[in-house]
Amino acid sequence: MKALIAVLTTLCATAAQSEVVGNVDVDWLGNDIIVEAFADPEVSGVTCHVTYFERGLIDRLSNGNWFEDPSNSAISCRQTGPIEIGDIDRSRDGESVFSERRSIIWKSLRVTRIFDEANQTLVYVAHGREVQNGTAKMAVSTIPLYASQ
Repeated sequence: MKALIAVLTTLCATAAQSEVVGNVDVDWLGNDIIVEAFADPEVSGVTCHVTYFERGLIDRLSNGNWFEDPSNSAISCRQTGPIEIGDIDRSRDGESVFSERRSIIWKSLRVTRIFDEANQTLVYVAHGREVQNGTAKMAVSTIPLYASQ
């Protein structure tokens, strides 16, 4: 049992700690748009807000797909204090700074940070990630760095 709890905890872990700051009811089926805020763990002074769709119980019962939510998401990141860049991945692939499960096994919502050094800009990409099939659902937010780093 302890092993199962450890696996589930690992599956649900995120690179950054998030906090639900809003919940928008979209219909009478209990479907909601959730708004979460998280601070970039390696870049102080940056806060991102991610929104995603969460299916309600009636929707799950009527559609028969119990364990999965859509990959749709949106993101907005802003400077919320003095920016201090820590030890970040500066490669073209960037690094994951936030991840949240959208199904039990196959799907997750991720935020990847990319540092565009030539333009001195932090780029945050919210995207769905699926084990079996890729998805083109994504959103982007950028933060220009005006002071030299």
